[in-house]
Amino acid sequence: MSLNANALKSAVQQNQTDALLSFQQRLFSLWFNSFIYNQIWEDPAVDLKALALNFESRLLTIASGGCNVLNYLVEQPAHITAIDLNPYHLALTRLKIAAFKHLPDHQYFYDFFGYADKKTNLEHYKNYVQPHLTPDLLDFWQGRNIWGRKRISMFQEGLYRHTRFGYFMRFLHWIARQTNYQPNKILTAHSLYEQQAIFKQHIKPFFDNRLVKLLGKLPISVFSLGIPPQQYQAMRTEGNLIQQYCERVERLACQFPIKDNYFAWQAFSHSYDHEKRQAIPAYLKAEHYNTIKQQLAKVDTQFGSIIDFLKQQPNHSYDRFIFLDAQDWMNDATLTSLWTELARVAKPNSRIIFRTAAAESPLSQALPPALQASFKYEAEQSLALFKQDRSAIYGGFHLYIKEN
Repeated sequence: MSLNANALKSAVQQNQTDALLSFQQRLFSLWFNSFIYNQIWEDPAVDLKALALNFESRLLTIASGGCNVLNYLVEQPAHITAIDLNPYHLALTRLKIAAFKHLPDHQYFYDFFGYADKKTNLEHYKNYVQPHLTPDLLDFWQGRNIWGRKRISMFQEGLYRHTRFGYFMRFLHWIARQTNYQPNKILTAHSLYEQQAIFKQHIKPFFDNRLVKLLGKLPISVFSLGIPPQQYQAMRTEGNLIQQYCERVERLACQFPIKDNYFAWQAFSHSYDHEKRQAIPAYLKAEHYNTIKQQLAKVDTQFGSIIDFLKQQPNHSYDRFIFLDAQDWMNDATLTSLWTELARVAKPNSRIIFRTAAAESPLSQALPPALQASFKYEAEQSLALFKQDRSAIYGGFHLYIKEN
């Protein structure tokens, strides 16, 4: 087993007493060692409100696909360390940085990561990006997927269709077409009222389909959405899973104007709004291109676990932390280990954000009282920001501040 696979296995497989959960964790670790997401599903607008970045901010974040790493650079912080246990997601982050540095202009970059299916993308990659890749990164992108195609060909065939999440969403769209529903019609709406009407006609009935109900209970379906077994168990404790899926899709489809919600565009069309370019991530917008390009040297990418990285850092060396939903994977002992290191590495008044599948933060039950006392939970602001998250796929958003 490779070093990458061992690290991922160690992070995911933390329950050895529950046989079913342990089996699901082993299955998820195999499933997760691939491209799960085509874009990050944490709303950077919410992150930035919570993080309150300034020019001196030093960030530690999980890389995922690199979208928010680049989005944060718009605010010009002092430094970002992006770390990930998934080598596929880390390779995508590093490719985005290399493409930003070496493609000739914004349109080339947008063709590559906005459209992500242009026939010219491979030629541009070979001419401008490939010569600058490290040997390991070059080997990765020239390597082949299970279909025998080079991984870099995803950018000619459609990046946003060729991931675990993308394949599963395409299958769901196929089911919708067979049952005469058209969820992509939501993208034609001109008001929240129209969005709600289209949701009731073309999306909500979809969740009553017997096949969809069955799929919603299968581990392979849940894993394709990037939900690990621990998150799955947490969601089950909150009631009917299909009902939860429906409620979260309703938030995604109806709570925010479709004109600038790029999460909804990806969910309902596997693409961004290329015509108006409002419903696209900040890092793809032309007005941010030069700013981000000038900030790229501030990003350091690392393979590994957050805890192992924190153990190697000096006291009070970071002040912004973004953990995505990684803590949903962790048992109480691992959470305690993480926040013990965090209490040492975080500067006073550091801001820590993360998301959870369930509504509640796990820390109140997991951490010893003395360790909890080192951090203040901003419950009211967390709930307010949760309601503003356009991706709508999580059950909770949480902001903690390190006490002096």
